[in-house]
Amino acid sequence: MIMSYKRKTSQVNKNGVQDSGNLKSVCGSKFHIRIITRNAVIRLTILAVVLTLLCLWGCYSMTEMPERSYKGQLPAPTDAQILLSHELARDVKKLADEIGERNFLNHKKLNAARDFIEASLLEADYQTRRQEYKARDEIFCNIEAEKTGTKYPEQIIIVGAHYDSAYGSPGANDNASGVAATLALARYFADRESIRTLRFVFFVNEEPPFYHTNQMGSVVYAKSCRTKNDNIIAMLCLETIGYYLDKPNSQHYPFPFSLVYPSTGNFVAFLSNFGPSRELLYAAIGSFRKNCMFPSEGGAIPEIIAGVNWSDHWSFWQQGYPAIMITDTAPFRYPYYHEPADTFDKIDYDRLARVVTGLRHVIIDLDQL
Repeated sequence: MIMSYKRKTSQVNKNGVQDSGNLKSVCGSKFHIRIITRNAVIRLTILAVVLTLLCLWGCYSMTEMPERSYKGQLPAPTDAQILLSHELARDVKKLADEIGERNFLNHKKLNAARDFIEASLLEADYQTRRQEYKARDEIFCNIEAEKTGTKYPEQIIIVGAHYDSAYGSPGANDNASGVAATLALARYFADRESIRTLRFVFFVNEEPPFYHTNQMGSVVYAKSCRTKNDNIIAMLCLETIGYYLDKPNSQHYPFPFSLVYPSTGNFVAFLSNFGPSRELLYAAIGSFRKNCMFPSEGGAIPEIIAGVNWSDHWSFWQQGYPAIMITDTAPFRYPYYHEPADTFDKIDYDRLARVVTGLRHVIIDLDQL
């Protein structure tokens, strides 16, 4: 009875409150839980810090580029750049204003763009070649012009752009700007010796519904290059490259790249994936930065990130060729992307001319590697 009474009194006091014996046990349990909780918080904090550091290191490794991007006010354009800006404006106006929307639903206008490109190349003393293929009961054409290298003719550098436009859009920036730039580069190198073969290619059917299908023009072209065992050492894809802003917060990115890249859309971007194209990326942007006083950003970024594979360079990646995209980042900056308002007047021809001038040096340096 005494033992029983003691046991009961050790459990409950006269106020119905648990006594010190069990309080010690309960407090001990709570203290133990607090230790476990605190340890868990510490572990989670350490894990979060480690993951953050890994993320930052990953971003750094993807975005750290050779040389430094130009900062500050742009120098006055040279006479040659002024003439080049007029040349670029003329060709964009022809494609976007005079011809207008050009795609599989506007096949006659697509062919008019093809004829204009061929005539421009012939005027620059190139021989052109059509690569024809059938899709949706129509014949479509990629266009190629080539300057054979004097020392290593089997090694090929391709500069390319798609000449079709999205449904409902005249496609001034996307991608008459890229076509005009490619034509300007072809004219520049027409009477200049190169030790490697320079090939200027204009792709059809980059836009939906052909995008990333076997009927995409650049897919057809890249596959044929692989079948012929062409030794393509570099492919430069010029995609939507004419829109630049000095306005803060005019540039956007998929997370977490907003933590790394600038928020002002006044630069041209050089992009590759993680494969062999990364070395080409470093060579190209390094050359551009050494030779051109114009802001530039670069990234070797996984293809799962939105936008990295959104053009014809992707087709060459599929065939194992090194390829990069050079772009103003399209919808991450350009509010008229794939819209009827993608018109001639939206392009900054002065800055586009500076970019093209820098790309001349990139091609020269790639040729001389």
